[in-house]
Amino acid sequence: MSRWHPETAEERFWVKVDASGDCWEWTAGANALGYGTFVPDSASKKKVKAHRFAWETLIGPIGKGLVIDHLCRNPRCVNPDHLEPVTQRMNIMRGYSRSVRNAKVTHCPRGHEYDEANTRFDPNGGRKCRACHRMWVRQQKRKNADSIGERCSA
Repeated sequence: MSRWHPETAEERFWVKVDASGDCWEWTAGANALGYGTFVPDSASKKKVKAHRFAWETLIGPIGKGLVIDHLCRNPRCVNPDHLEPVTQRMNIMRGYSRSVRNAKVTHCPRGHEYDEANTRFDPNGGRKCRACHRMWVRQQKRKNADSIGERCSA
């Protein structure tokens, strides 16, 4: 009884995929973020992301400046029906990070719109409402005036 040994990169790749479910799970190694990794050329030993290899093998080249987004949000999935080439910005904006959630906020907590005239940006990238800042400054001036008046009348 002879054992079959996969010869091509594609053969070596697909024996490491569990396609029994909706997501086609990569069953071999993964990077720190959970994305499957694969070495298509044993001579160069350069790792590629498994979902990118699957896309390029089954669909074709990934356009310049595009990344592959997992629509299923499963980083080990290599099912091309669950993948879509998009810009890096689009990929980030589809995510759930704190910066993405904040970017989707259109008004400050008091209801003022974050538009060009009413928004200032901190050096760390945060947004501040100019209308709220003006209100805060007025309150501080009133407090200071009141405290000066109390000291003078004492």
